[in-house]
Amino acid sequence: MERSFLKEEHNIFRRALRKFLEKEAVPYFEQWERDQQVPRSFWKKAGDQGFLCPWADEKYGAINADFGYSVVINEEFERIGTAMVGFGLHNDIVMPYIESFGTETQKERWLPGAITGDLISAIAMTEPGAGSDLASIKTTAIKDGDEYIINGEKTFITNGYTADLVVVVCKTNPQADSPHKGVSLFVVEADTPGFTKGKKLDKVGQHANDTCELIFEDVRVPAGNLLGEEGKGFYYLMDKLQQERLMVGIQSIAATEIMLDLTVEYVKQRKAFGRSISQFQNTQFKLAEMNTEFQIGRAFVDRLIEDHVSGKDVVTEVSMAKWWTTDLAKKVAGECMQLHGGYGYMEEYEIARRYRDVAVSSIYAGTNEIMKVIIAKNMGLK
Repeated sequence: MERSFLKEEHNIFRRALRKFLEKEAVPYFEQWERDQQVPRSFWKKAGDQGFLCPWADEKYGAINADFGYSVVINEEFERIGTAMVGFGLHNDIVMPYIESFGTETQKERWLPGAITGDLISAIAMTEPGAGSDLASIKTTAIKDGDEYIINGEKTFITNGYTADLVVVVCKTNPQADSPHKGVSLFVVEADTPGFTKGKKLDKVGQHANDTCELIFEDVRVPAGNLLGEEGKGFYYLMDKLQQERLMVGIQSIAATEIMLDLTVEYVKQRKAFGRSISQFQNTQFKLAEMNTEFQIGRAFVDRLIEDHVSGKDVVTEVSMAKWWTTDLAKKVAGECMQLHGGYGYMEEYEIARRYRDVAVSSIYAGTNEIMKVIIAKNMGLK
């Protein structure tokens, strides 16, 4: 299927990235899974090759790349494993907050390092008592002269353990008449006194994706670390969630394609009752159905990519894509594992890891239930 937003330069870029990943990631990925993080040395290599924040301006060290490059990067990192999601988070979720809402001083301070891989970023929204309901966060940032004092705790933070800078969602006005009006964003650097990182969290899947809790105890940050205007944080988050959820859709469709390819190859080779299991009608029907759903999902997501690039408001459609593609990926993982038989349950087969890794995709970036709430609300259903 032709993808009109991808040109020959994107294909050249994809080939270079795939070659890089096959050399620098594939041989070491199992070790990264055991270590529960991707090493900083790999981040630096990725930065040296131009695979971090290529959309940023040339004056910061990037190439002003279009969104098609972000699509290629996320698809190719997904080929290695869903646990590489931290790179998409850094490139297309966290650093765009600084690019869009930061001052020139902030951009000059943080963008160059993010591009070279010297600075790894994270965003801290979720708290032990607040997930999809961002208005319920308890972390505060109280103004004290030329500084803000941050107190609170965040959890399930991707890149949290290795992050050098974190965009932290705080309440600057806990008494605001609307909880949405009291939210602000701050950039907190890892060496700031009072800011500590908890141990890496043991997750069901995505083991190489380092995830931890972040604790803020009387953390003083200069007013210059406020991102954008005070009290506008919730609106900034809403502005960027369209792209975040679109990225999840892109990754989920890529994961679905990879699992189908793995399974098609397996069923052709595996024999039962004297013939390859690809010759059984049940196998053929299952894979035909899943391939059809994959093609439908890709066509929808690709259309949303084009709409997003053109600046259209597609929050409703992106919410549809986020829940549908992540549910599809989970369904395909289960069906493909079943077609692998007992071998599908063995860690040495990639489908086992894929089955574990896709499970959380329907939870992060806003649960699929919240996506349906958004869709229903925008349909006028209250």
